Amino acid sequence: MNTLQTFKNRLAKGNAVYGPFMKTGDAAFVECAGHAGFDFAILDMEHGPVDFFNLQNLIRGAEASGILPIVRTYDSSETAISKALDLGAKGVQVPQIQSAEEAAEVVKAAKYFPEGERGVCRFVRAANYSSTPRNDYFAQANEALVIMQVEGKQVLNHLDKILAVKGLDILFIGPYDLSQSLGVPGQVSHPTVVEAISKITKQARAANVVTGVFCDTPEAAALWRSAGIQYLSYSVDVGIFTDACRSLVNQLQNNKKD
Repeated sequence: MNTLQTFKNRLAKGNAVYGPFMKTGDAAFVECAGHAGFDFAILDMEHGPVDFFNLQNLIRGAEASGILPIVRTYDSSETAISKALDLGAKGVQVPQIQSAEEAAEVVKAAKYFPEGERGVCRFVRAANYSSTPRNDYFAQANEALVIMQVEGKQVLNHLDKILAVKGLDILFIGPYDLSQSLGVPGQVSHPTVVEAISKITKQARAANVVTGVFCDTPEAAALWRSAGIQYLSYSVDVGIFTDACRSLVNQLQNNKKD
């Protein structure tokens, strides 16, 4: 069974999946995340330095280590979405979705007919450079995850319409942007923020849409998991590495004899 189907099966059973945002341009870090046991990696083109040329190697690193490669696109354009999928991403995570109309355009860009209108090219990495039979490729390509980020309380007023868009697999909540829009910037565990995220999660569950969220402490991950969130993005590769280095430095300095 392939990694994508295993991932979907886990979500369908109500299980949680965990993975970091990856801002690195080095596939070794992606491989490390996979070998460590994370379920997915979000290869970040919105805030990281990654370009399409080295994105293909990050995806190769994910495939080599058994971790699902999700690409956060730099925007919601058709080019950003289709290029990531052409390179072999098993899902796209599209930022700053504000309306059902935008959500529908994302699905249209991510899916081939009859589910969408994605530009057709079989001579891409995702189709093994045309060696995959065309009908098999089109069917496989339409299995890729479509994840949309909502950030800001203004989206709450028409969330029901976004959730009704056919083809949306996961609704991702940006807690920091949400906290700012709710008047408590950075206080992601503030009762107002927790209440809003819980409300979104319940609404999404009723629409049969999985929810996701970013968290940067084990306590936050436990909090959001208890709220029913399944797709948990845990911290960022560079932050995880910095924390590990700082912990080691502190240990070494405390052990030294002057």
